[in-house]
Amino acid sequence: MFAKLAFRNMKRSARDYLVYILTMTIITALIYAFGSLIFQNELADLFDLEPLMDIMLILATVFIVIIVAWLINYMVRFMLEKRSSEFGIYLLLGMKKKTVSRLYIRENLLLGCLSFCCGILLGILLQQVLVSVMYSMVRMEYHLHITFHYKTFLMTALCYFGCYLLALTRCRHKFRKMNIHALMEARRRNENIREKHEKGKRILLPLSMIFILLFWSIFGRLDSTVEVMIFLVGLVLTIYLFYTGLSAWTICYIRKKGNAVYRGQNLFLLRQFASKVKTMQFTMGTLTSLFTLALLGASIALMFSEYENTMLDGKFPFDVLAYSSDTNDDFSDEIAVINAETASADYYPYHIYTDYSNQVNTWMLTHLEAWGTMYQKTDGSPDTDKIKEMLLNRGTYYPYDTYMGLSDYNHLRQMLGYGKKEITSGEYLIQIKPRLYHEVTDAPKDLQIADASGKTFLSCAGIIPDYFSQDGHNGADYVIVVPDDALKRMRPCYSELAVDLKGARPLDLQNKLMNLLPEDDDMELDTDNKYNPGLRCGSDSIIVMCSVYLARESLIPETKYMLGSFIIPMFYIGLVFVCVAVTVLSIQQLSDSAKYRFRYDVLAKLGLERNQIRRMILKQLAAYYLCPALFAMVISGKMILFVSKQFVIETGVPVFAGIFFLKSIALFFGIYLVYFVVTYVGFKRNVEEKHR
Repeated sequence: MFAKLAFRNMKRSARDYLVYILTMTIITALIYAFGSLIFQNELADLFDLEPLMDIMLILATVFIVIIVAWLINYMVRFMLEKRSSEFGIYLLLGMKKKTVSRLYIRENLLLGCLSFCCGILLGILLQQVLVSVMYSMVRMEYHLHITFHYKTFLMTALCYFGCYLLALTRCRHKFRKMNIHALMEARRRNENIREKHEKGKRILLPLSMIFILLFWSIFGRLDSTVEVMIFLVGLVLTIYLFYTGLSAWTICYIRKKGNAVYRGQNLFLLRQFASKVKTMQFTMGTLTSLFTLALLGASIALMFSEYENTMLDGKFPFDVLAYSSDTNDDFSDEIAVINAETASADYYPYHIYTDYSNQVNTWMLTHLEAWGTMYQKTDGSPDTDKIKEMLLNRGTYYPYDTYMGLSDYNHLRQMLGYGKKEITSGEYLIQIKPRLYHEVTDAPKDLQIADASGKTFLSCAGIIPDYFSQDGHNGADYVIVVPDDALKRMRPCYSELAVDLKGARPLDLQNKLMNLLPEDDDMELDTDNKYNPGLRCGSDSIIVMCSVYLARESLIPETKYMLGSFIIPMFYIGLVFVCVAVTVLSIQQLSDSAKYRFRYDVLAKLGLERNQIRRMILKQLAAYYLCPALFAMVISGKMILFVSKQFVIETGVPVFAGIFFLKSIALFFGIYLVYFVVTYVGFKRNVEEKHR
């Protein structure tokens, strides 16, 4: 009998809480699909970054399990309160408390099993889509084939039912402490709104907004871990205090009979909004935090995705580049490896030169936005001591300015498909990374290259912002192109080998070349400190690729896989967080629709037409839905815009810094809109059900 009763109640709950069932199904599918990348990731064997994807996904799963556990615990407790009167009647009819508790647990387990089974089926299909996207990302062909891995299934089941059992165990302990009177009164607990000290509490609203403005002003100046932790704790407290102040301010505004109170149906809407916020202050604060984290995660994922789509091909323009600190190196070992791996190739060895001056290095360190005033004195002049220390020890630029002969430069441009450049005997060109071009437009008038006696013999003829592999190979950030005759005044700095591959380009060529390096390659300074043979990668700081060998067809897929290791978990977390947040919002409103039916029925008897009632429902739901979302946008907006601006400066992605924030909003508000429409339709149907 109890099994039939549990099954009947489960079907009723599945109908009443369909949004919750669908969300748990989606979350199960996401956990299975993304978890499969830990146990079924065939791409991991192709790259040396095998643990990276696993670590990121495990960390993401830990965060998601915590949030899912909170959602399940919230929903189990919420359904218990909604059905407490029913359970009280069971006890009055003679059922034991232990029996009622087991009945409720059995119902929830049946609901959980239903969502889990549907989620696994959906997850198997989603896993194929996810793997297909990853293969497409690294430019490899993938043929769809349905697979099932028991370790992925066990991990998903452990995470899912672990959260369920934890929530049901807490619910059972709570149920044992409740008597018949407590069960009968539990559902009406939130209906008795206690409005005390509202005048004092309303100050929390402007105070929380002041705190938000303060956080905005100091966010970009946080330097230490302690400062960041204090910032986060203060931000979380501000979020929760905001809703206390918002509820109190709304109540006081109604009491004062403000101008907007008696316009249309505003009194009804304001009272509903104030009561809902007051009874759900903690929940609304938690949902705002989830939305904030989702927007932050999605924006960061979109930043790396934009870099991958727009900048990565330019990062490795040559098929193969090899660096050697030995200016007499003939690259015979490298050529032998390449010949063994490819059908044919064109080789071009050349040198990068130096004149033992630091004029261009100094200009870069005192003018680029990446350095700010770090290498300037208080009067704005270059701090030569700091510059010298950095150049010799920190590895940003080579210790002295780097030069290239015009003939070598044009040969390399021909390999890349660029046009030929011409300069006279008294001129030079600056070849620079495209992302720095807009910052160096004043360089020609400031940089007149002089000889040892101080006499100017070269003037700038132009700046070329082409992709030219300037992460240590053809200079760091820049290289100065001079007529071949000018190289007689200089000394070779290091050797380079550029390779144009013909035919097949093996995926493991990078690893084969890297095997040529000795195990302990510490790149010590020369005894005269005139040249540091270590690679210098320039001003890149977010995504840095500094390697003795650069094999394009190996590094592009590997870098894409590395970026995917951050992009995929960020989207994973964001999707789950948004689904959890909007599920709570939807369930709260749909479960209260029966209570609102009476209120809207009274309004209909007072003369409101059906269309007016529907507009009121729309306004009520919109205010309730938009409040945590808009507040999350206000909180995260400053942080995302600051991080986006730094990302654009450091990587050179050709987009407006705010586009990542706008795309995140569009992405998650699409999900938001779907849940809102489903809630509106269900709420409206429940309210109008009596009149059909």
